[in-house]
Amino acid sequence: MEDWDLKPAAGMDLPPVQQHRSIAREGGLLESVVRGGWWSFVRCSLKVFHRIDYQGREHLPQKPSFIMVANHESHLDAMVIGSSLPLRMRNELFPLAAGDLFFERNAIAAFSAITLNALPIWRRKCGKQGMIDLRKRLLSEPCVYILFPEGTRTRNGEMGAFRPGLGMLAAGTDVPVIPCFLQGTGVAFPPDRVMPRWKKISMTIGEPMYFGNVENRREGWNAIAAEVEASVRQVAQHRLIQCPPNK
Repeated sequence: MEDWDLKPAAGMDLPPVQQHRSIAREGGLLESVVRGGWWSFVRCSLKVFHRIDYQGREHLPQKPSFIMVANHESHLDAMVIGSSLPLRMRNELFPLAAGDLFFERNAIAAFSAITLNALPIWRRKCGKQGMIDLRKRLLSEPCVYILFPEGTRTRNGEMGAFRPGLGMLAAGTDVPVIPCFLQGTGVAFPPDRVMPRWKKISMTIGEPMYFGNVENRREGWNAIAAEVEASVRQVAQHRLIQCPPNK
């Protein structure tokens, strides 16, 4: 019998407030139970109130690590993507969220960390080092990242250009990137509303993309961002041809 290698969870030596904001944060039994309840509730709500429709789930890898990227129109977006995954992945699922929006206030940071298992991306400070730390975690343990490479929600319904942070995570690795297109989330829960509307939402999942042969440098990051953006647009075009928004 092998000896057990027991060690405390990463971040346990930090005060609770700093634990919530730590990229190295690890959860325990309490967090796992809370997330199980949360994602069960989200799945049920999306099915009942938004008649959620998924296409292409056969393209999802059977196990982590991988990165899911999509267009960004609403705070519902991460919920829709997360609900497409098996419930058993709830503790390996990490939405990457804007630190200045989800981790500045203590109460919101606690909810984001404990319930959503979100990890912060600080858009105005420590941006590059943060992406390096996220990349290390992605390669060292099972992770499913949810990332919106536009960097912010659209205000006009048009998808913006993808930023190179995605390339910093994927370049030179075997981690698959899964392009996704979300339809209806901006109508269901636009940025100017406090509560969502009961509107239909759909999610289309494209085939995995791999960037192991791309150099981990600025040119490679930009190339990955552009290629994945083109793939998301292609998935969107195919979906919109099949199911126009007014149907």
